[in-house]
Amino acid sequence: MIYLDTHVVVWLYSGLIEQLSHTARRLINDNDVFVSPVVRLELQYLFEVKRIAAAPDTIVTDLANSIGLQVCAKPFNRIVNEALANTWTRDPFDRLIAAHASLDDDILVTKDSNILRNYPRARWA
Repeated sequence: MIYLDTHVVVWLYSGLIEQLSHTARRLINDNDVFVSPVVRLELQYLFEVKRIAAAPDTIVTDLANSIGLQVCAKPFNRIVNEALANTWTRDPFDRLIAAHASLDDDILVTKDSNILRNYPRARWA
């Protein structure tokens, strides 16, 4: 089981596979792929500010059909409790997405350098 950060979801949906590292592609191909519900919320934010053209549910449904993407249903209060310790970032999306993956010590596929430095199970290269 692996989790995807928001930018990875956007690149996959947009067909920008070349943006992904070899490690990211291998992890996506070889594992069950999940996102935190917080990724859906961040996608909505990006949609509202016109940084992406598709609505979150369109993106998630498309990736569910193409790569088996699932939205994780871990209890939100557990995620927030875990996120309270992520004092290495002020970004609430990053804080919650990393916390979601860390609940069961799962891999988070991300290119975000701050997450890579601070979440030991974050992977890119």
